[in-house]
Parts: sequence; C-alpha cells; structure tokens
Amino acid sequence: MSVETAAGVWADVVGQPEVVATLDRAVREPAAMTHAWLFTGPPGSGRSTAARAFAAALQCPQHGCGTCRECRTVLDGSHADLTVLTTQGLSIQVKDARELARVAQHSPSVGPWQVILVEDADRLTERAADALLKALEEPVPRTVWLLCAPSLEDVIITIRSRSRHVRLRTPSVDAVADLLERRDGVPRSQGLLAAHAAQSHVGLAKRLANDEAARGRRADTLRLAGSIHSLGDAMRAAEQLDGLAKQESSASASERDATERERLLQQLGADPAARTQPPHVRSQLAALEKEQKTRATRIGRDVIDRSLVDLMSIYRDALVQQTGSPVELINQDHREQVDRLTSRPAESLLGAMDAIGTARERIAANVPPLLALEAMMIALRTERD
Repeated sequence: MSVETAAGVWADVVGQPEVVATLDRAVREPAAMTHAWLFTGPPGSGRSTAARAFAAALQCPQHGCGTCRECRTVLDGSHADLTVLTTQGLSIQVKDARELARVAQHSPSVGPWQVILVEDADRLTERAADALLKALEEPVPRTVWLLCAPSLEDVIITIRSRSRHVRLRTPSVDAVADLLERRDGVPRSQGLLAAHAAQSHVGLAKRLANDEAARGRRADTLRLAGSIHSLGDAMRAAEQLDGLAKQESSASASERDATERERLLQQLGADPAARTQPPHVRSQLAALEKEQKTRATRIGRDVIDRSLVDLMSIYRDALVQQTGSPVELINQDHREQVDRLTSRPAESLLGAMDAIGTARERIAANVPPLLALEAMMIALRTERD
C-alpha cells in the first residue's frame, strides 16, 4: 500500500508506506498478527496516530474503512474495547501498569480485540515495566498491546524483547504539507513553511500554521541567536525562555486542574464549597495536586525543549548556508537572520549548537531548567557586530 493509495484509517499516517503495509497485512492475515507491537519514531513522526489507526483497523469489519462506528469510536478513544494510557507526568507508575495488566485479562466485549495502547512506553518505571511483563509473557487470546516510544533504547529491554518492532521515520515536508491542506484546509504555501519550521513534526506544524501566537513565540526564540552580548543579556534571555515555559504550562493546566479537582470531589461525595474537608478527602486532593504539579513540570520542560530545538535550527541553517550544502533551510521565513549568522566562523556556530544540545541533556537529567538555560546563554554570547 503506497502513500498515494492509503485511505480510511490510514489516511493520516503520512510518509510511512512500509509501516502501513505491515500493519494492514497483520489486520488481514492472522498469521502476520502478534500480541504486542512497539511503535518507535522521532517526535512528530506519528507513532500514536499509526497505533490508533491500527487499533481501528483491528476492530473494523472492513479492516479500517475509517467511517464505520468501530473506526470512529476507536479514533476518538471511546470504543469499549480500547484502553489508552497517556501519561501527563514524568513517568508511568506501577499502579497504572497493574491496572493495564488487569484489563488485559478481559475478553473483548463488542469487538474482535481487546486493545491496550500505551502512548509513552518510554516513561514506564522499572517496577511498572515488571508489572506489565507477565501480561506480555503470557498473552491472553484476543488481547493486543500497542506501545509507543521514541526509540528501542528508550524502552526497558524486557518489554521490547517481547514486542514486534515497527519503526516510523520523519515524514517529508511535502507529505506534512499535503496532510495539512487535505485535513485542515491550510493553504499549500503556508503548510510548507509550517512543515519546514516544525521539522516535519505533524502536530507542531498544524499549530504553527493555525496559531499566530505560536509563530510569534517561535520568532522571539529565534531572535535570541546572535543577540546575546553581555552577561545581563544572557540572564534575561534565560529568564525569558523559562518564564515562557511556565506561562504555557500554567495556561494549559489551570482550567484542567480545576475540572479534575471538582470531579474528584464529586466522586468522593464532598462539598466543593466546604472550607475544610475530611481527612480521606484531603489525602486524595493532595495526591491529585502532586500529579498536577508533575504534569506541569513535564509540560514546562517540553516547551523549553521545543524552544531549544527551534534555536538550534537557526544555527544549523547558518552552517548549511555557509558550507553551500544543497540541504533545504528549516527557517525559510527567517532568511535575513540566517544570513546574518552565516558571517560567523563555523567553529562559533558549532559551539552554539553544542551548548544548546548540552542544555537539553541537562534538563532531561533533571537539572533545574533556569540553571541549564543560564549556562547555555552565557556560552552563546557574541561580540557586537
């Protein structure tokens, strides 16, 4: 099955013809099916999209038509025989894994398969992975596990050794632009710019194409390149990126946090207006607040990491242009800024990229983001032109 002919539930799995062919064959031929699949690929490659499409095709009487009730309910996450675990925190805890293992023992209620989709299998703690291991070692008939992670190395070996690997690649800029035009009505020229800027990350490309504020924040980040000359500049730039992350995290979490708190109080039969709550309610609220803080931390780190990827891209473009490489520029809509950076020595551009990469590694290793950003910005200082 080629990209051109992919249809039904596979239509949004862009730039992955080999993956679609493998999964479609497994849906149609029982001998090609297995009980556990591991989807890997870089951010934005569509791991979750491919896994959900596969789940829909498995439940569909027509093997993935995309229009029947089974397809629609799987794709929107409401199918009775689909369980999805998408962690909002920094890791998947053992209690969540045990619940999945329990669900895996059930027979499907309305469809041919009991499907369990773990969108962040790389976030399984060692104890959580152990809790899933028996379910993977002793598979239940008609239960299938779909696990998603950036790479094989991100998944604990006992899990990946019991799963069939499906590797997705970064889709082409043209494929992403085609999807934005077909699915979201984004004009072709605008879709191409967004796809380039997002480095073919489908979700981010959609956001950049449709959200002017997101484009503005990205432009602000890119302007940092070459504009940091003093220690004060470095401190202010670090504070700016850290503050942006906290702002986005707070904006995305505030309404959701309040809704979750209200729902929990309703489930516990507590009065939301009460000034004090019984001990058992307070303990549940404390646990919820802890989870919400963890989620906010993850969102903030993700925002910072995306900003650092953007910042690195403009130094990369300057290096590409300086060496005369035929590779396309990521920041085609910021050519003037790329041109200004091109005058800098190659060693300076490489040093800047190395400093940004080091900051990303430090933040991933739980170094406080502001400290990592300050060290990075100091390394990015340049003489005034």
